[in-house]
Amino acid sequence: MTELKKTPLFDLYEQYGGKVIDFGGWALPVQFSSIKEEHEAVRTKAGLFDVSHMGEVEVTGAQALNYLQRLVTNDVSKIKDGQAQYTAMCYENGGTVDDLLIYRRSEDQYLLVINAANIDKDIAWMEKHAIDGVSITNVSNQTAQLALQGPVAENVLQTLTEEPLADIKFFRFVDGVNIAGVNVLLSRTGYTGEDGFELYCLAEDAPVLWKRLIEAGKEHGVVPCGLGARDTLRFEAKLPLYGQELTKDISPIEAGIGFAVKVDKEDFIGKEILKKQKEQGAPRKLVGLEMVDKGIPRTGYEVYVDNQKIGFVTTGTQSPTLKKNVGLALLQAEHSELGTEVIVHVRKRQLKAKVVATPFYKRGN
Repeated sequence: MTELKKTPLFDLYEQYGGKVIDFGGWALPVQFSSIKEEHEAVRTKAGLFDVSHMGEVEVTGAQALNYLQRLVTNDVSKIKDGQAQYTAMCYENGGTVDDLLIYRRSEDQYLLVINAANIDKDIAWMEKHAIDGVSITNVSNQTAQLALQGPVAENVLQTLTEEPLADIKFFRFVDGVNIAGVNVLLSRTGYTGEDGFELYCLAEDAPVLWKRLIEAGKEHGVVPCGLGARDTLRFEAKLPLYGQELTKDISPIEAGIGFAVKVDKEDFIGKEILKKQKEQGAPRKLVGLEMVDKGIPRTGYEVYVDNQKIGFVTTGTQSPTLKKNVGLALLQAEHSELGTEVIVHVRKRQLKAKVVATPFYKRGN
């Protein structure tokens, strides 16, 4: 049996009541108190996540921009120093290698943040397509990432730094910020549908940063959060998870992240197919489902209309915010209209559901 990988915060989990599970080969906390409590804390106050299992790759050199333009679907030339961009890497057939964030430090220095389960595969793909004038460095093991997410995140963080946080707009970042004595790349981004920050620091600095954030947040109701709440939060906000909403067989257009695919820029891997899907419509579409009958639409459950299979559920749960049984499903496009009635095969039962608008949750609504 392979030993599970551990983040720099592993030794702290027990102290905070973390219940550890095997998450794609990593020993990570699924929850500290309960998924519902942690979910609620992030929606109303704030929660602190250890996301140090994520991968970080530095792409540098005179040809870095040209290289990234060919590698990813979004237009990297549009971001300035101190900006972040959400994008995807695709195969020639339009399927997704990964979805990721790109941070532009300068015209020839970028930091890419990739999904934990994809680190080896992504780097192999990046190296396969490398060009002269580009250097690709995997800094995942040296880097830790914490995410402070929720309405009070800015107030809490401001007590630990002199950096004026209100000046850091959404999808912007500042490098070299002093947070409670720790040197941090501070980014106003997240994966919860709430306002918040992601903090990148050296692996050895992560435990002290975690403790100081929890301490500073105590009186504001900040709680440590696990992967369970991270999943229900991102699901309600319709933020895709690689391996579920995005795979080698699901394109970014089908998954509803077409905004991150710029088919009018110069050539990039997968452009031909993605352009066609954007202009003519993809054969499948990611939609929201709400159960009419009693039952929860879980990942992988098949969806039917008139005894014909039309797709499958990618993620589903009882939404902690809406208190409804809902799911995301990839359906044949002709069955994706709002209000369409479908049948979800829940184990041996055939249960009614209907196509509803997404995201299920939007901040401020």
